[in-house]
Amino acid sequence: MTTAKASIPAQPGSALSAQDAMLENIVGVAIFDFSGLPQEYFITTDNESTSWVQLVFQALGLKSLLMSSLKLEGFSYICIELEQQTAVVVRTKDEYIALLMRQPLTFATAQESDRFCHWVRQFERRLLREHERFVAA
Repeated sequence: MTTAKASIPAQPGSALSAQDAMLENIVGVAIFDFSGLPQEYFITTDNESTSWVQLVFQALGLKSLLMSSLKLEGFSYICIELEQQTAVVVRTKDEYIALLMRQPLTFATAQESDRFCHWVRQFERRLLREHERFVAA
């Protein structure tokens, strides 16, 4: 399996270019409520499929079942490895945001995964609605 190291720059001055680089690597976005039901999808012209959303839906259902059965707490993100892509699901204050990444995604350190999750939590749907690559499905 080929993996790509996530690169989220720490310098505030490069935030715009870092955000653009991250958006280029995202080929789909799905927003789920806390019960795990999809609310909104965004696709790109280079990946118009939403079949991966079903896998995220199932993973969120399994997560809920396991957390209640095993009395687990503290979910921040999950990665679902697909053949050529990775779906990353991040819990935010109000919802779950699932991102379909163009290529498999791994983090070299816990700090990298924390920075990535922080970036997703700051993510605004408005950005997707206004960005030329994304179309509401």
